[in-house]
Amino acid sequence: MKNIKYLFLVLFLSFSVAQAQQYRFKTTGFMVTEKTKFGVWSVWSKFQKSEMIVVLDADKDRIVVYSEALQLFNIVKYYDKKETKEGNVVSFLCVDNTGLECDISIFTRKDKNNLKQLYIYYDNRVVAYNMNLLSDKPKKNKKGAK
Repeated sequence: MKNIKYLFLVLFLSFSVAQAQQYRFKTTGFMVTEKTKFGVWSVWSKFQKSEMIVVLDADKDRIVVYSEALQLFNIVKYYDKKETKEGNVVSFLCVDNTGLECDISIFTRKDKNNLKQLYIYYDNRVVAYNMNLLSDKPKKNKKGAK
């Protein structure tokens, strides 16, 4: 009887551990476009080299860009994944650390050797980062821990 209780306890504890998915990227550079006073999008800026870490943490519903000024985006909504002949995209409705809403998309470009790109869309500007995937290994966290 003690063995059965012990078995149930072990099974319960093993099921209470959740697998959280966390993706880590390293940027290679970025470019920006802004809306002009006439409401037209400007030409993209020159690509500027930069190395920053970007973390998509699905367990905590957030995306963090570790730039000089930390960019924290809380994910409000997950959109459906879309696939095209050029690649696939996953998108999110987010609120940044200043309280502004934005859309964020992560593209995987099949037509460009699986290049990963992060786009941050605001009403008046868009920032695009080229990235390399560092890891996508699940981390074990206690269920409910954030």
